[in-house]
Amino acid sequence: MPPLLNQHIDQFITHLRVERGLADLSVEAYASDLSRYADFLEENGMQEATEDDTYAILKHMIGLRGDGLGARSRARHLVSIRSFYRFLAEEKVLASDPSSLIEFPKTGLKLPDTLSIPEVEKLLNAPETTTARGMRDAAMIELLYAAGLRVSELIHLTLNDINLEAGFVRVFGKGAKERIVPMGQYAMDKLRTYLTTARPLLLKHHTSSTLFVARAGKPMTRQGFWKLLNKYTALAGLTGRISPHTLRHSFATHLLMGGADLRVVQVMLGHTDISTTQIYTHITGDHLRTMHRTCHPRG
Repeated sequence: MPPLLNQHIDQFITHLRVERGLADLSVEAYASDLSRYADFLEENGMQEATEDDTYAILKHMIGLRGDGLGARSRARHLVSIRSFYRFLAEEKVLASDPSSLIEFPKTGLKLPDTLSIPEVEKLLNAPETTTARGMRDAAMIELLYAAGLRVSELIHLTLNDINLEAGFVRVFGKGAKERIVPMGQYAMDKLRTYLTTARPLLLKHHTSSTLFVARAGKPMTRQGFWKLLNKYTALAGLTGRISPHTLRHSFATHLLMGGADLRVVQVMLGHTDISTTQIYTHITGDHLRTMHRTCHPRG
């Protein structure tokens, strides 16, 4: 454990025992949780607690879920971490408390359901790509996962939103906010096949600017895509309820597991939670593409 971080944790534990008068078992629980968090910080090259640790805390929470900790256990860890940062802020060690921006239900911290990488592979390989509809479905599901899209964003994409040469998709998210997201080689290949082979067959004599078309050139509906995803979930032999958002959560989780910075992932997702979008202004498109290619399992 880094010396300065260890010193601050020791001071906090003493505070719990002497000033707050907590029972030994409670103090030991705090110490155990913070020791695990300190190990996480050290593994990620962080030597001390700072005001900028909000994203580190969130990433640690995701890691705990990946290690199999239940909601109650994760909530307890978050309580310990928040108490620690609050203590540092009160003692003027830190100018502000980075954990104060993180909220969770009183019943426990609920993190989104995700698929494992092998499960995602099964789902992405489920469509029969010898048919026009199968090629379309394969491209839709691949792009949903490759770019972490919301289903509403996926079905409203136009031909002009796809740049296969640069490997980007332009997305208009909530509040019509525009973002540019790398899509990865697998998605690019499936999109090329769909655009050159399947889409003309699906359009027949109709015209449409919509990227993914259904009957008579009309856009795919949310309900229509849900039905397709349910069908391929069953074909892939996956159990449980898998929604389009499950793939979006899996996209983010797998990038983080691969070592991506949480702030980069939030840019790709189009999130403005936790902090303002100001922190993202220096992340360039080239950096996003490199990080996606390096960290995404199908980049």
